[in-house]
Amino acid sequence: MTLAPAPRTGPATDPTGSTGPAGPAPVLSVRGLSVSFPSEAGRVEAVRGVDFDLLPGRTLGIVGESGSGKSATALAVMGLLPPTARIGGRILLGGRDLAAMDDKELSRVRGKDIGMVFQDPMSALTPIFTVGRLLSEALRVHRELSRKDAWEQAVELLDLVGIPDPRERAKSFPHEFSGGMRQRVVIALAIANRPSVLVADEPTTALDVTVQAQILDVLRLAQRETGAGLVLITHDLGVVAGHADDVAVMYAGRIVEHAGVDELFRRPTMPYTARLLASVPTVDSGVPRPLVPVGGEPPSLVALPGGCPFAPRCAVAVDVCRTTEPGLAAPDLTSEDLNAPAPAGRPGRAACHRAREIADGSLDPVGAAPPVPTAGPAERTAGEVVLRVEDLVKTFPVTKGALLKRRVGTLRAVSHVGFELRAGETLALVGESGSGKTTTLREVLRLRAPEGGRIEVAGTDVATLRSAAEVRELRRHVQIVLQDPTDALDPRLTVFDLLAEPLQAAGADRTAVRSRVTELLDLVGLDRAMGDRFPAALSGGQRQRVGIARALAREPRLLVLDEPLSALDVSVQAEIINLLARLKLELGLAYLVVAHDLAVVRYFSDRVAVMYLGHVVESGATEEIFARPRHPYTRALLSAVPVPDPERERHRERIVLAGEQPSAARLPQGCVFVDRCPLHREADEAVRTRCRTERPATVGAPDGSDHRYACHAV
Repeated sequence: MTLAPAPRTGPATDPTGSTGPAGPAPVLSVRGLSVSFPSEAGRVEAVRGVDFDLLPGRTLGIVGESGSGKSATALAVMGLLPPTARIGGRILLGGRDLAAMDDKELSRVRGKDIGMVFQDPMSALTPIFTVGRLLSEALRVHRELSRKDAWEQAVELLDLVGIPDPRERAKSFPHEFSGGMRQRVVIALAIANRPSVLVADEPTTALDVTVQAQILDVLRLAQRETGAGLVLITHDLGVVAGHADDVAVMYAGRIVEHAGVDELFRRPTMPYTARLLASVPTVDSGVPRPLVPVGGEPPSLVALPGGCPFAPRCAVAVDVCRTTEPGLAAPDLTSEDLNAPAPAGRPGRAACHRAREIADGSLDPVGAAPPVPTAGPAERTAGEVVLRVEDLVKTFPVTKGALLKRRVGTLRAVSHVGFELRAGETLALVGESGSGKTTTLREVLRLRAPEGGRIEVAGTDVATLRSAAEVRELRRHVQIVLQDPTDALDPRLTVFDLLAEPLQAAGADRTAVRSRVTELLDLVGLDRAMGDRFPAALSGGQRQRVGIARALAREPRLLVLDEPLSALDVSVQAEIINLLARLKLELGLAYLVVAHDLAVVRYFSDRVAVMYLGHVVESGATEEIFARPRHPYTRALLSAVPVPDPERERHRERIVLAGEQPSAARLPQGCVFVDRCPLHREADEAVRTRCRTERPATVGAPDGSDHRYACHAV
């Protein structure tokens, strides 16, 4: 089901959320909110004096790095903080102060006047109850309804959020739903009693980009049906651009900029906001702009020093920034006028001593951008083939039975996949979860004869390896960088020992090990003093740099990158993207990447292979794929990627796929994409029959390039 965008109407308001005399009253007002937690190091000031108003029918996006206070603010509003938390300020909902209520009083408000959509839907769904019962009880606890009436309304809610066959699926348990369907159920729970406020905390983080588009449309529909104000917490600036009316940027526990979405994206007046926007990869014309990382690390929220918390990371900080923390004010107002509305058409409010200079254009808040790693003509020449995969097949048995298992089917994870990767190139495998990307990576990393097809690494057919020594020698050419660097780093070893371990295993002497470890730290941009630290003392970006350095220890020719950025903040992602681009050029590496963030893929990959249900449905040069996608699945993937530009995001063409990806154990006889394909529904009967009965062959584009796709309807 494709939903039309919600109308973006509403009263004229100040970017901070204040309304004029004729404007509607806020459905939620937060004043002076503070939240602190005890810790061994001292009291953590997680939220410090947060103020905002939420108007009916409007969306407030809250963004910022991990630890900035976004989720703590949301949990404080919902009254879901642990008992050890100390809360100050007021949270006004319909004239009632939620901060002054005990848990019994809050339980009468939660689910009725205010609903929440959690990041992990299973945290809101009791696994031993059917979804119909969960919804029925959510209705009956706040309203006088019979069991029958509550069940009928539960079915209607499931239908509203797009659950197919809602009457039958209401009898299903949460584990019988996919991740996207579970999130739809959570949205149905949140809107069951038509609350006036919805809080969505990272509602799409763990979802594929196509499912994310579906969930955001459902969330928009839910808001339109209830008329609720929505607080949307997310790290994805593209989501904010397309769905928020106002944006609050948080840093070190407080709001540092608050403006209308158009004003904030067009002219940010807080250097932190400007750096966040500059660190997001957006390649529209095929010419990558420099990614400017925020740099440095967020401050500890225990005993914050005086001055602006962002000053140590700010490119335009001056002396006053290091001694006095600025208040949140419009650039052309004094500190005495903090509560006066900003003039129409002017920027919102920013906590920056230099906001006026930034607002009038006389000061660039981003600062100098690092040079974009580029290759000279000689370096652009394709190197030798490092990895060749031909007709790769991998299946898994589907079994049934608790004690005596019997095979009842076959799951075809990878079906006749083939590609080449040369030195100095990056090939990205993209597609939804379950498309076969990670299975393909694992087959390459096994360095064993595959179930079907052929894998050749550094000129050696892995099927010809006969001894463990041969496998070890070949393995040094292939290394992996994991999604979560913590998984690859032994917490009991220092950084030096972690980098020395693969060298020692290869028989290097102590002098050679020490010299190489120093080289590796310099190579990935880490201070040599970090060699004495343990992984727990490092930030996420620093741990990922250590993981990359460890993978490079024995000078491999191929790096396999399994979602190398998804566990990192957007501000840190830019640093790692720039690092990987530089290393590829300096060392002549080949990268095989699995990624779900297509903006990142477009930024630093040379070629793309799009996978669906174990098949490569389209492949070719990155810019060709992004500029002229042929396969309908590729078009849907690209249209679902949020663009961090409010104007373009709201008006561009979007293709929202219907339904869920089918199981690879029950592949269609013809095209694997036929059940979800928008072109199939519009094609004539002859093409529709071919799509249903005949697997399409992979053909080349008419221009003779290496752009290839498999579709009957194109």
